[in-house]
Amino acid sequence: MTVGTAITWQEEVRRLARERDAVVLAHNYQEPAIQDVADHVGDSLALSRIAASTDASTIVFCGVHFMAETAKLLSPDKTVLIPTAQAGCSLADTIDADQLRAWKAEHPDAAVVAYVNTTAAVKAEADVCCTSSNAVEVVNSIPADQPILFLPDQFLGAHVRRQTGRDNIEVWMGECHVHAGITAADLRAQVAADPEAEVLIHPECGCASSAVWLAGVGDLPAERTHILSTAGMLDTARELTSKTALIATEIGMLHQLRKVNQQTNFLPVNPKASCRFMKMITPELLVRCLREGRDEIQLPPETIERARRSVERMVAIGKPAGAR
Repeated sequence: MTVGTAITWQEEVRRLARERDAVVLAHNYQEPAIQDVADHVGDSLALSRIAASTDASTIVFCGVHFMAETAKLLSPDKTVLIPTAQAGCSLADTIDADQLRAWKAEHPDAAVVAYVNTTAAVKAEADVCCTSSNAVEVVNSIPADQPILFLPDQFLGAHVRRQTGRDNIEVWMGECHVHAGITAADLRAQVAADPEAEVLIHPECGCASSAVWLAGVGDLPAERTHILSTAGMLDTARELTSKTALIATEIGMLHQLRKVNQQTNFLPVNPKASCRFMKMITPELLVRCLREGRDEIQLPPETIERARRSVERMVAIGKPAGAR
């Protein structure tokens, strides 16, 4: 579809959604056009809560596959669709259920905390899930003397270790290829070019640990360097009065930040930090999804039963994250 017919496809999405009794959810990393046509936009935790509480009989998830799986776990009696099942996740691919079972066997007394960026089969092996919004709260809910296996993101795991001060957390060495590619060198170059800017960094970023150290030694402005989930970025953006803010996360996030604060210039730390899986969701595929009812998420009942418990524990912990 061309730009000239944008209104037409948006109207078609709304019409088809009404006919299918569908709610359209979009992650913050989706293309701006997809975000703007969705009923709700947010991070994984906020959208999980909406999926669990919606009255709609169909959930259309514009995100990556594990997110649509999570919606199915929370609403197993509803139809859950994703515009293309090919929208995977490089981070989720870093661990499978067999690998997790082997890791658990090495640490039989440990509690397993799985980042929501995992498959349903992995979630079924976990005790509780978390997102970047509530990872610290989830870990703090576990007795201090109980060992923890945290998976799969090594950078978020390092952030949780710093924030909780716990030394009994084993961290899986996985990473998101997009966030890992946002480096300390990128960050230092951007701050050098705009030393008065606020700096907002997602904890999945490869530069997150370096940013904390650089702020500690004075190479970054400590009072203006923030490690935040995407929901935390939105909350912070609403209050910013600075001329510029440097954003270290997937570039789709810039759209929501610019919508909530039009006075600050939000710039990416790495302009190439675009997730090709997120960008697989196009207007054409969204219309097809609603028209044809594809691609539907199907999960084995036993996986749903086991994985749902860990996700429900995540949803119950901490205050709700932001979504619109």
